[in-house]
Amino acid sequence: MNDEAPWERGSNGGAGNGGSGNGTDLSALETELAGVARRVERRIDPGVAALVAAVGVLAVVGGLLLPWVGSTTGWQLLVGVENLGPLPRLFTITATLFGLVASVLALTTRLWAIAFTAAVGCGISTVTGVWAIWTRQSGALEGVVGPGPGLILAAVAVAVLTFTWAKIALQRG
Repeated sequence: MNDEAPWERGSNGGAGNGGSGNGTDLSALETELAGVARRVERRIDPGVAALVAAVGVLAVVGGLLLPWVGSTTGWQLLVGVENLGPLPRLFTITATLFGLVASVLALTTRLWAIAFTAAVGCGISTVTGVWAIWTRQSGALEGVVGPGPGLILAAVAVAVLTFTWAKIALQRG
């Protein structure tokens, strides 16, 4: 086995093989470098934004544990124990799917596609969260209980995650 790098072998191909494998060695090296470049392009480096995303994920978890409407918590809406209409339920699903699962996957795998999915999904979740708050606010005048701290915290956390993941995903150059 030859311990020299391909560029250190010189014109004779190193170790006395007369340079016959030099073209093959260079094409193998080019193939390997192309593979490395593809792997690097698929990755993200969130830097300090990873801390913001992690805090946002914890805020989503906190929002799911706090009361959303009256004494009903977000996780109760998520699993279907309580029913407060389609928009709060849709928000719990999207906040959990994108704000929690996709964000954790993007943080752990550092893959650009998952970060982009988290950005788009959190954006959709932000819209559904604002709608869920709006439906609870507009119904509060008719005696319906308004939004609780968990619903508002989850909506703000998902909005922060939207901008954080968008910044990370758009930094890819």
